[in-house]
Amino acid sequence: MSGEHGTRAQLIRLALGPDGSIAPDLFAKAPGRGAWIGVSGAELRKAQEKGKLAGLLRRAFKTDKIDIIDDLSGRIDRGLEKAFLDRLGLEARAGHLILGAEKIDSASRSGQVRLLLHASDASADGSGKRDQAWRVGEDAEGTGKGGLRLPVDRHALSGALGRSNAVHVALIDQKAADRVMHHLGRWLNFKGCSNAPLDSAASVADVRGHISDVSAID
Repeated sequence: MSGEHGTRAQLIRLALGPDGSIAPDLFAKAPGRGAWIGVSGAELRKAQEKGKLAGLLRRAFKTDKIDIIDDLSGRIDRGLEKAFLDRLGLEARAGHLILGAEKIDSASRSGQVRLLLHASDASADGSGKRDQAWRVGEDAEGTGKGGLRLPVDRHALSGALGRSNAVHVALIDQKAADRVMHHLGRWLNFKGCSNAPLDSAASVADVRGHISDVSAID
């Protein structure tokens, strides 16, 4: 097994239970053995439907006792979404982000914004104005730099932040932005989104190449 296709932080761990069950272990905390994979949700779903995933895992774990949960891809997707929204909520409570168009634009122009996010249903006009203000503050006019459009709408975003009508979010602390991007990057990559950060995306050309390690977890 090779780890050439991404670091563990970029991959998803599948844990092997004592009864042979295979389930996602998104925080890599489950005891025992685990397979690290780096494919998109669509490819994982296809591999499971065709029986290819089960065969690869049987060979990887050297056992015929493999029972993969139904809708493995969906379970991972929902888990990654929750991890991202939970992280965002924690940063909000710590005072590391700001909301509201005027506040975000002001912070952006003064160079305070480290990460800019837009709900999936944010208007193109509103997102464009926030992006422009950010470029001004970053001295990046003409580069096309802009915030990331999220796979969740304002309703989900508002619920996670405990606010009403949260459409745009700006992180003003670099470490907080890094923590948020760790979760968001994994999720966008798994969803196969075109705006997934390049440094967090593993190649998804072949399922076999991305069951990258099977080992006991320290």
